[in-house]
Amino acid sequence: MNLELSVILVNFNDRAHLGDCLSSLGNGTRGLAAEVILVDNHSQDGSQELVRASFPWVRLIQNAENIGYAKANNVGIKASRGNFILFLNTDTVVPPEVLPSLLGELKAKPELGAVGPALVHENNKCQVSFGRRVSFFAEILQKFILNPYYKKALNHSSKPREVWWVSGACLLARRTAVEDAGFFDETFFIYFEDIDLCVRMRKKGWKLVFFPGLRIIHAGGATTSARKFQTRLEYRRSQLYFYRKHSSRLSVFFLKLYLRFNFFLHYVFKLRKPGDRALLRSQMSRIFGAEKIS
Repeated sequence: MNLELSVILVNFNDRAHLGDCLSSLGNGTRGLAAEVILVDNHSQDGSQELVRASFPWVRLIQNAENIGYAKANNVGIKASRGNFILFLNTDTVVPPEVLPSLLGELKAKPELGAVGPALVHENNKCQVSFGRRVSFFAEILQKFILNPYYKKALNHSSKPREVWWVSGACLLARRTAVEDAGFFDETFFIYFEDIDLCVRMRKKGWKLVFFPGLRIIHAGGATTSARKFQTRLEYRRSQLYFYRKHSSRLSVFFLKLYLRFNFFLHYVFKLRKPGDRALLRSQMSRIFGAEKIS
């Protein structure tokens, strides 16, 4: 029997935020025919024990290793039964009015494949959680011009807007749209897998809409802050793979030039910890594939 909503969370050592997130979901899904599925990527911080002891209504799926965000989400999708699927980060707090409102929008407009709310810090300042089509020059425009503008403008805006992608930190999608797009691409370990899914939904004809009038609290970087250097390398690997899939050869060319220059600066001026330079060299080989790294 299908449910109205499946909430899928992927957790890796984020016990610090997990309790508040699940408590907010308990209130946020009240009155909805919903299930909550937590896919745990072999956490070692007591996350699993917390779920079993305090949130027995959450379906816990335990992976034997950290299989990454994209693959773990696919595990959750295949185990879920909802007609609509909410992909949610564990470092979020969802106000009770958000989910019914987002669901109402999807139900009322069958052309919508996915929707997303505004993500805000605890001080209510907006984060940029949506974007336009991704290319090298569009990303430069977004990072240095549009993002600073949006961070201020969104504090005074509630007008929905059609976008190319919304953040996977809180992404509510129609199951048929996710299936149409082919689920998450498991080549992505972390980063860009949400944008990739959104782009593939759009290519299948689905529309995506961002709703700045609906807000959830998002801490950000909960499971990656302890491994900043390795996280940065993983981000770049995913970024280049995304560009190869969806952007022009010119965009890929300029991104490679930028990454090589960026890695050179890190190698010469910033890397001081033992093993960091060796890690950078090995990761460059992984990032650039079979290309020779000088």
